[in-house]
Amino acid sequence: MHFQLDATDGSARAATITTAHSTIQTPVFMPVGTAASVKSLDSHDLQELLGAQIILANTYHLYLRPGDGLIASLGGLHQFTNYSGSFLTDSGGFQAFSLAQIARTSEEGIWFKSHIDGSSHLFTPEKVLEIQYNLGSDIMMVLDDLVALPAPRERLRASIQRTTRWARASLRYHRLQQSRGIALNQALFAIIQGGTDPEFRRISAQELTALEFDGFAIGGLSVGEAPEVMYETIQWTTPLMPEEKPRYLMGVGRPEDLIEGIARGIDMFDCVMPSRNARNGTLFTTFGRLNIKASRYKRDPEPIDPTCNCYTCRHYSRAYLNHLIRAKELTYYRLATIHNLHYYLTLMAEARHAIIEQRFAAFRKEFYAKRGL
Repeated sequence: MHFQLDATDGSARAATITTAHSTIQTPVFMPVGTAASVKSLDSHDLQELLGAQIILANTYHLYLRPGDGLIASLGGLHQFTNYSGSFLTDSGGFQAFSLAQIARTSEEGIWFKSHIDGSSHLFTPEKVLEIQYNLGSDIMMVLDDLVALPAPRERLRASIQRTTRWARASLRYHRLQQSRGIALNQALFAIIQGGTDPEFRRISAQELTALEFDGFAIGGLSVGEAPEVMYETIQWTTPLMPEEKPRYLMGVGRPEDLIEGIARGIDMFDCVMPSRNARNGTLFTTFGRLNIKASRYKRDPEPIDPTCNCYTCRHYSRAYLNHLIRAKELTYYRLATIHNLHYYLTLMAEARHAIIEQRFAAFRKEFYAKRGL
């Protein structure tokens, strides 16, 4: 992986990440394809209609079904999905948080009970890399210890200590495998933890950035804290991250959060919000959110967003989408998801242009003005 910083405007950054499979222009939003599929879309939709340069897949879920060994035998994620862009795979650390009732963290790693059949599995720093080697992703995440907020200081302290130990073990193992000719085209990112405590974030960032990872992520946010607190935490943390490597904010995804993250120096984002909200009837527009289920759209001939040039807005009306969701027609999910992801990807592209043209502050102000904020 190669990283090039193209421009800065204040703390906002525009960069280019080159992997074995694609060139990624940042700021970038990664659609989430948990089970090697962005729900309701196929590779044609992602590449030809949306131009998605990178998507995220879930290590835990793919390990359980269909199995990372099977995916490896079929050529890895790229051949398996017929998606030629880049893949980022997480490590399973988030599942210890989101599936807390069936997971247990120890010094050794994270024990899971499969949500499919109840079988027990242990994810260690080395195990999650082996899974991601089989998946063949372009960017791999280390195993980390994610804590729900608010949390006691001692739990946060234990989290950053464990995260650092696991990161060191991951890096040692990855370098050993690369010395054997394995995973030469797979980058490895570490994850900075510490909750919303400035001192813990500083300790975690300093310990991890002292190691030769290919990029760094901010984890453990958007897990219960207020947006303003999250923004403050990002503000403290990004200056501690190397300028010459990618900065990734994990699992954060309101449009406002993306703009505020960019303003504080973040390059990469992911979240299920645009695709999940689409399925539930909430569509994102330049003027705010729109509930397409509302009766006032039953006879509305306008597109979702008159300023949008996505496939859905160019071909279908609010009235048709209102009909589809009320009738529970499957076509709705594809059309709505295309629109929401197009909105997110376009927002990132426009932010990039504004940074390059040294007008990001004005772009940010206009973003809020269009929403009446």
